[in-house]
Amino acid sequence: MLHFFTFAMIRNIELMIPQSYKSYIINRQEAQEKMNTWARKKKAFLLISSFDQQQNLILDKTEAENLDILFSINGQGNIQTKKTSLPKDISFEETAISAEEYEIAFQQVKKHLDYGNTYLVNLTKPSLVKTNLSFEQIFYHSNAPYKLWIKDKLVVFSPEIFVKIKDGIISSYPMKGTIDAGIPNAKEIILNDAKEIAEHNTIVDLIRNDLSMVSKNVKVKRFRYIDEVKTHYKTLLQVSSEIKGEITSTFFQNLGDHFFKLLPAGSISGAPKQKTVEIIKEAEQYERGFYTGIMAYFDGESLDSAVMIRYMEQINGKMLFKSGGGITTFSQCDKEYQEMKDKVYLPFQY
Repeated sequence: MLHFFTFAMIRNIELMIPQSYKSYIINRQEAQEKMNTWARKKKAFLLISSFDQQQNLILDKTEAENLDILFSINGQGNIQTKKTSLPKDISFEETAISAEEYEIAFQQVKKHLDYGNTYLVNLTKPSLVKTNLSFEQIFYHSNAPYKLWIKDKLVVFSPEIFVKIKDGIISSYPMKGTIDAGIPNAKEIILNDAKEIAEHNTIVDLIRNDLSMVSKNVKVKRFRYIDEVKTHYKTLLQVSSEIKGEITSTFFQNLGDHFFKLLPAGSISGAPKQKTVEIIKEAEQYERGFYTGIMAYFDGESLDSAVMIRYMEQINGKMLFKSGGGITTFSQCDKEYQEMKDKVYLPFQY
């Protein structure tokens, strides 16, 4: 078993970028300008953007491969045909922070909710993970539509679309609400839960407002539909909605400007965004880094992107899995703590 650890052990860990990447990291303004330029030229690129948008990589496929970065954005990417084998006996153990330590952060968030400073806060924490799998093995074997691997740094296997931009339409699919599918009547429970309804309504309103900044005729096409996610130890049900808007014919001429207006993603920050991000920093007390940032691929004609959740990172010799969930005034601390732990998983069965 893993030894118990306290949050203080990782509180001051900073985002560590391999030295070979340093010259490629650009800030938000530089990223906007580079996206604008490359989109106008219809040049394909991968974008990796941190939660605070101040650390960005914009790379073509060759640059990504030279930096030992592999990605698959809904089937598009530079994923190689080889597939690493798995060990006969797979081990995967996680140690979350204590319930007591989680409650301290939860109560900080609850205070702001009670004061009316925010309506929804995405509260996350890192868990310590021990496994005999490499990040490369996890990348190749993960069943997820959006995957990213940076050698000796991180692996992402995200189920959550951020935005898709194609054929004059921008679409977003906020994901809010997770439950163990093995619970009797799980679907009915989550769809009728007052907290989950309030959380999802808030996010849908936020995303509608965000898309209205860059498109017109924004509408909710599907509301609170269910997807299944199979993990190494259980099946989860996750609730999403589909929101669409119409873009102009010149949208891609300023792709970077439009795209960064939408950040950070509402589903992993909260509402209202600016104040809620301040609350997140106060309550979480650690750097998210690329966790809950965005990965996107522009193929020269359209763009597809994902929120970087289901995220493992190697920092200072420790393997961390960052996870969390949305907190509203209806939230119960013990349930939110359990949801945070439920989201620490491998997306394949063994």
